[in-house]
This record gives sequence, C-alpha cells and structure tokens, in this order.
Amino acid sequence: MRTGRPKKFVISVNDRERRDLQVLVKSRSLSHSLVRRAQMILWSAEGLTDSKIAQRLQTSHQRVSYWRMRYATAGVAGLSDAPKSGRPRTIDDERVASVLNKVLHTKPKGGSHWSVRGVAEETGVSKSQVQRYFSLFGLQPHRQKSFKLSTDPFFVDKLHDIVGLYLNPPENALVLCVDEKSQVQALQRTQPLLPMGLGYVEGVTHDYIRHGTTTLFAALDAASGEVLAQCKLRHRHQEFLSFLRHVDRHVPKTLDVHLILDNYGTHKHPKVRAWLAARSRYHLHYTPTYSSWLNQVERWFGLITQQAIRRDSYTSVPDLVRKIEAYVQHYNHHKRPFVWTATAESILAKIERLCSYINGTRH
Repeated sequence: MRTGRPKKFVISVNDRERRDLQVLVKSRSLSHSLVRRAQMILWSAEGLTDSKIAQRLQTSHQRVSYWRMRYATAGVAGLSDAPKSGRPRTIDDERVASVLNKVLHTKPKGGSHWSVRGVAEETGVSKSQVQRYFSLFGLQPHRQKSFKLSTDPFFVDKLHDIVGLYLNPPENALVLCVDEKSQVQALQRTQPLLPMGLGYVEGVTHDYIRHGTTTLFAALDAASGEVLAQCKLRHRHQEFLSFLRHVDRHVPKTLDVHLILDNYGTHKHPKVRAWLAARSRYHLHYTPTYSSWLNQVERWFGLITQQAIRRDSYTSVPDLVRKIEAYVQHYNHHKRPFVWTATAESILAKIERLCSYINGTRH
C-alpha cells in the first residue's frame, strides 16, 4: 500500500486551448478574477510551480491548486464561478417579455413615453426590477436621437464625390469646406458671471440682453485645417459673394479650388454662379439635401460655438466679432485638420441599416 503525498498532476494544453486561454488573459472586458485564473493555467502549462504562480499573483498556492484542479476537470468552462445559490426568481420570462413589449410597442395614457415608475404601476412589477430590466436590455425610453434621411435623387453620386475629395484629394488644388453660421447672437448676461471654484461650477444668469446678431462665413481647408473667416451683418448672396472674393485673394492663383457647399439659396444665386463661371479654377461640389454633416466646416462651427460663443457675454455686436476673430486667429495658430475615415461604402451601409430598422426588417 502506497503512503505519502500524491504525485502532483501536470497541466497540459493543446494549441486550441492555449489560444482560448490567451484570449481570456488579453481581454479587457472580462472579470479580473477570470483573467487571473487563465493566467494561472498558462503558467502552470509552462512548468511553473503552484508556489511560484502564487507569488507572481500575490495569492495562496492552495488557490492556484484549486483552479488547476477545476481546469483539469472541466477545461476552460471550469474557470468560471459556479452559479450562486439564492432566492428563486419571482418573475418568469413570459412576464419579463410582456413588460418589454409594453415599453416597446405601447404608450402610456396621456404621455409620449414610459418611465420606470409608470411601468411599475401599470404592470405590478417593482420599480427596482423594472430599472434592472431597462439596464439589462438597454431600454432608454426617456431618450431620443435625431436623424434625417436625404431625399436627394443623386445622393449616392454626391456622396462618392465629396468623400473622394476627403480621402483622395486632387493634386495642385485646395479643398475648401464653405458655409455660413447665421444669427450668431451677441448676448449680454444681466449680471456678472460667478467664477468657477473648487467644488462648484461657474454661475450665469438665466436672462440676457440682446445686442443684435452677426453672420459668420468660414472656409475650412480640409488638408491643413486652416480657416478663413469673416463676420457680416447679413447672409444674402451679396455677402456670400464678398466672402468668395476674400477667399480668392488668399488662395494662390496657381491652385485649383474645390468648394464643398450645401444647397442654401445664396450659394446658387445667378450672380454667384456667374462669378464662379468666370473663374475656371473653381469647382463646385454640393452636398446632398439634409446632409450638411458631409461638410467638415460644420464640425468647426460646433467647436467655435462650444469653446468661444455660447458661454461668453458680449456688450455689443462688434465685441462679439472681435472675440470670434481672436478665436479664429488662435485656432489657425494651432490648426490641425479633421481626420476623415469613413468611406462612401461604410456610410451607405449605415444608412441601409437605418432604413431596415425603420421599415421593420431589422431588430
């Protein structure tokens, strides 16, 4: 009869098992404990002792031995925690499905969307359980996101044209994204701002004095990120034509100019068309209807609004114009182009998915 400690069993893994364990070790979404257990098995398969593995992971060798035994018995599945005991479910799958269907396919009486409290009162399920189901299934009835599909019959052609300018710009030419931001208001708060401090945010009065508006015309160089900008009192074709002359004076005469524009009426005015037709180096590229997001200058308008316009206070329109000009000068000093990565095919695939959701063929 044999006595003494039993012989230590050896962990061996094949190529497929090793790949599976390495995936677990490199994962950033799985639990930390599962990643550690997979690392234990890999090191054990390399010949490290339980004590050495325990030292590396700052745990006990008994724990390492336990998980080696689990792996030897059940493989990778044995590294997961066993189901914990607890009170059995009080709501079955059918009732959960009825709660979800009510939220997805009906509306509350006199309301536009369901709330956690409203669903709980309607179904008899507790608020905490309804909230848990909302989180588990990603339901957010209190939120909306906007979209608008283009109705332009030449949408695909225009999309390929503009995306091609971004991803493969022509040689010896400038690609300028041009537009205007109208009705920029010079708002003066009725009381001074309360400065931000440690533990509290900046304070601003809810009311203001209107001093008038200006229109910001801008042309963004898609290659360098530099912006040509002018502020004007109005946004008629006269002002747009004046801005084009300003652009023409600042662009080297040896370069062709590709202008990306939206379908605003002033951009297609006969006098504007005549001025451009007389200058053969200018080439127009109109975005499809409801697709101003294709024009990169719209992203720049978002930056200047967020970083300079929205939160400041202005005593007059000239004060607003001076601050806009100061922002443009500083931006050009640190200019950096926007990086366009979406291909026309990826955009069309996204629109196809959206249309399938709308017509109910995709869930």
